[in-house]
Amino acid sequence: MSPKKGQVYVISAPSGTGKTSLVKALLERNAAAQVCVSHTTRKIRPGEVDGLNYFFISPARFQKMLADKQFIEAAEVFGYHYGTSRQEVNRVLSSGRHIILEIDWQGALQVKSTMPESQLIFILPPSLAALRERLINRNQDDQDTVERRLTGAMEEIKQHGHFDFLLINDIFNTTLQALEQILFADGSRYKLNTQVIDLEPLINQLLQEPGNSP
Repeated sequence: MSPKKGQVYVISAPSGTGKTSLVKALLERNAAAQVCVSHTTRKIRPGEVDGLNYFFISPARFQKMLADKQFIEAAEVFGYHYGTSRQEVNRVLSSGRHIILEIDWQGALQVKSTMPESQLIFILPPSLAALRERLINRNQDDQDTVERRLTGAMEEIKQHGHFDFLLINDIFNTTLQALEQILFADGSRYKLNTQVIDLEPLINQLLQEPGNSP
């Protein structure tokens, strides 16, 4: 008997919110889920592994795959291209495992359009000040890039209404447990229509804060 087909979950958040760390912890604790590795044209960062974090490819190869309709979603973020291949998605789904796509909101909406049964999860930072501190502390970007990412974060947060679930990454373990509820149990308490009411003060604050908050 073939295994039951898995479900696609898309996790999006502003850069520096902690989604990568959350996904890593989630996968370490749950063998029934697997990340679907995306392709990107950005440079590989220290500690990253090609084929594990991303498939790092040239712009020319990316454009060829795009023209051949090999991606279920593709987007340009901060000057680099990202995409999720149909082949990689089908490979993971056929194993019976849930897929986790860690992509930006543009890609999330493309996936929802092509795969309506997919579930979209958006993660908010506790504040833009906290987000700025996280971006600085990870030592991956220069100051100009940090400020640019903060400006981009406000635009990303405006898109939260397109998602199925809404979380805030304030306390890491609490957020991790919420993700596990959504994927493996009853995550209805984290549905957008409930969370958008509970988190309205935070969302308003995030959208009003200047990108250069100290």
